[in-house]
Amino acid sequence: MTQGIIHLEQIEKSYFMGKQALPVLKGISLDIFKNEYVALMGPSGSGKSTLMNILGCLDTPTAGRYVLNGNDVSKMEDNALAEVRNKEIGFVFQQFNLLPRLSAAENVALPLVYAGFSKKQRTDKAMQVLEMVGLTDRSHHKPNELSGGQCQRVAIARALVNDPSIILADEPTGNLDTKTSYEIMEIFNQIHSNGNTIVLVTHEEDIANHAHRIVRLRDGVVETDRKNEHAGEYQHH
Repeated sequence: MTQGIIHLEQIEKSYFMGKQALPVLKGISLDIFKNEYVALMGPSGSGKSTLMNILGCLDTPTAGRYVLNGNDVSKMEDNALAEVRNKEIGFVFQQFNLLPRLSAAENVALPLVYAGFSKKQRTDKAMQVLEMVGLTDRSHHKPNELSGGQCQRVAIARALVNDPSIILADEPTGNLDTKTSYEIMEIFNQIHSNGNTIVLVTHEEDIANHAHRIVRLRDGVVETDRKNEHAGEYQHH
C-alpha cells in the first residue's frame, strides 16, 4: 500500500487537566494522497480542530505516527516542526491573518523571507501567485484597502508562494458572504486542478461539497470517509 503525502497512523491526542486525561483524538488513521482535495468535517467537539493543528504541525500527537511527505513529524521538537511547517504547508485561515502595515505583495512574500530568497526573487514569486488569484492590480494595497474576498485571495496567494506539499484551509469562507464564498471556492478548485493537495476544514456542507473526498469525525474518531459524488456540481461558470 503506497503511503499518502499525509499518512496518519493511530493518532491520539489527550489534554491533561491535573492528573485527568481528556482524550480528544482516539486513534485516527488516514492517508491523503498527492493532488487529493479533502474536506474534514465534524460537529464542534469532534476533534477536527485538534486534528487540523496536528496536520498543520502546530501540535504533536500524544500517540501514533504522522508522516508528512516522507518526514515523520510526530516526535519532532518545536523548531524542527516549525521548519517543516514553513516548507511543507500553506495555511489559509478564516481571519486571513494578514499584517496590516504590509502591502498585499509583501504579505504574500513573507514565507519566502524565512526561506532565504533575495528581495527580487520574493517580489517576482509574490507577483506570480497574486496573478494566479487575480489580484495583480491590487499588489500595493494594504489589507484595509481591500475587501474581505480580496484579503482572502491574498492569504491564498501567501499559502501558495513557497510551493507547499499541502494547502490547509480552515473555514476559509467563514467571514465571507455567499457570492464571495463561491468565488473563493472557485479559486480552490483552480488550485486543485493545478496539481495541489488541499485539506479543507469546514462545518458547512455546501463548502465541503467542493471537495472530492469528505472525511467526517465524531467523538475523536473517523465516522465516515467517502468519495464525494457531487464534486464540481456546485461550481458556477
